Amino acid sequence: MHATEVRLVQNGGQYTLLRGGEPYVVNGAGGSERLEELAACGGNSIRTWGTDNLEPLLDRAHALGLSVTVGIWLGHPRHGFDYTDDQQVSRQLKAAESAIVRYRNHPALLMWGVGNEMEEDGNNPAIWYAVNHIARRAKELDPSHPTITIIAELGGRKVANVHRFCPDVDVVGINSYGGLSSVGQRYREAGGSKPYVVTEFGPPGQWETGKTAWGAPLEMTSTAKAEWYSNGYRDGIAAHPGICLGSYAFVWGAKQEATATWFGMFLRQGEELGDRLGAVEAMRQAWGGPAPENRCPTIAELALTGSASAPPGTEFTATVVAEDPDGDALQLRWVLCRESGLYATGGDAQAEQPEYPEAIIATEERTATVRLPESGGSYRLFVYVHDGQGNAAVANLPLQVDGPVLPVPAPSGPLPYQIYAEGPDESAYACSGYMGETTAITMDVRCTETPHDGAHCIRVDYAKADGWGGVVWQSPPNDWGDQPGGFDFTGATELEFYARGARGGEVVSFHVGMIGPDKPYPDTAQAELKAVRLRTDWQRLRVPLDGRDLSRIKSGFAWVLAGQGQPVTFYLDDIRFVAGD
Repeated sequence: MHATEVRLVQNGGQYTLLRGGEPYVVNGAGGSERLEELAACGGNSIRTWGTDNLEPLLDRAHALGLSVTVGIWLGHPRHGFDYTDDQQVSRQLKAAESAIVRYRNHPALLMWGVGNEMEEDGNNPAIWYAVNHIARRAKELDPSHPTITIIAELGGRKVANVHRFCPDVDVVGINSYGGLSSVGQRYREAGGSKPYVVTEFGPPGQWETGKTAWGAPLEMTSTAKAEWYSNGYRDGIAAHPGICLGSYAFVWGAKQEATATWFGMFLRQGEELGDRLGAVEAMRQAWGGPAPENRCPTIAELALTGSASAPPGTEFTATVVAEDPDGDALQLRWVLCRESGLYATGGDAQAEQPEYPEAIIATEERTATVRLPESGGSYRLFVYVHDGQGNAAVANLPLQVDGPVLPVPAPSGPLPYQIYAEGPDESAYACSGYMGETTAITMDVRCTETPHDGAHCIRVDYAKADGWGGVVWQSPPNDWGDQPGGFDFTGATELEFYARGARGGEVVSFHVGMIGPDKPYPDTAQAELKAVRLRTDWQRLRVPLDGRDLSRIKSGFAWVLAGQGQPVTFYLDDIRFVAGD
């Protein structure tokens, strides 16, 4: 295959992206599923956040006439990456160079996306220097494709510092939600002169909306979200030709983040995508695609009789005002879920929340009678409205049960369950629980130094000769037993993983379960593989779990070591819970 040349041209202060010599406006979305439908809606591009399993995706996109902005994942300081560590930064650069050389000639390639929201507050020059170094090498290795780096909104001096420290970045990518309509104006006011692409956009995030008295964010209906996509595209993207090169709607798929429906443009149906929501219809219209043969239902209101905060066992009625523009008969599904309580920015993976089917005690037409659970805490009532034609609408309301919190069971974890496979975004467990001499610990979760399997492994560096340190993979992140989370791994017989040392002889202990019974949500089992002496080749290691109560495992994996007279480096890969034969 031969590369499709992409050039950025400037004429009188106006920028145009040329792909194959023709003007090209990015009408894209983030996601890798239902790409045939994306193309049919008028979309022409997708973006990735990394290069895992990239080649088949590039081939599929090319076959459908879609381009791809290929993300080069850069480490995040909140995940333990240290931009003042020359070795980490050098390894990251080499991994980026390898990806650029491997994929630079693919005809689907549009731009190189150098990082995604790795900048934190935007004031760390070391991060920008690393970004620019990779962008410069991308242009040297592949002069046929522009570079773009992607930031989270425009706060502080992010725009100024991208322009100041990153001359080799051609385009600024901006992830914007609540501020989408004004992003073009604010970018210019912040001094932005490079062209920009809105690299993620959707409804206001859970960090941007109003909240209940108990702190639960209020989510728009899917109908209101569709209008938000349309208006935001018009005002923040289409209204700024010559500097805005296009956009990527988020997310062309379904994702659990704060709730099961906050950012998804589709509903999830098992392992596959299910019915499309109004956001798909909105983007079809924005991209100039053909009118849909059948349109999505709409929801005007979801309302309760009585207070949304009440004692356990309280019964109330919920009513939804829903219509179908094509006159299709509507089917309603009511679901009560435990609230996740995870509202932070960053997009880290989250576990789906347990449902309470017994709480829906009666349904009729557009109403449901709901009985609140016995356990206190936060919940959320969803109504899913389907038209039987592949379209849907959804709305939800937060609820509060005023009573003592009873531990809720953990959801069942499918086996095998990957704690770590190809990167940090594929598991509900995050390597967030740093212990001991935390400043001496650095971890590169996308290390490319001879992984056991796939493209990446984990490199762990402990920089001190004495003391001790360790890291726990937690669900939810940064929680030591105060919140629901984790999985029920009943049926698992062991945690298996692969490890090797940089020199050989490194001594490391490995654990499952670290939270004791003094916490509201402890690990129900604890197991240890103590003082393992590593070799320089990959070893398959197993933590036996037979006969243990695995009904809640919040600390899915941990490593701990003591100082060994010199710095320690070791590697991990393919960490997973498995069931025996």
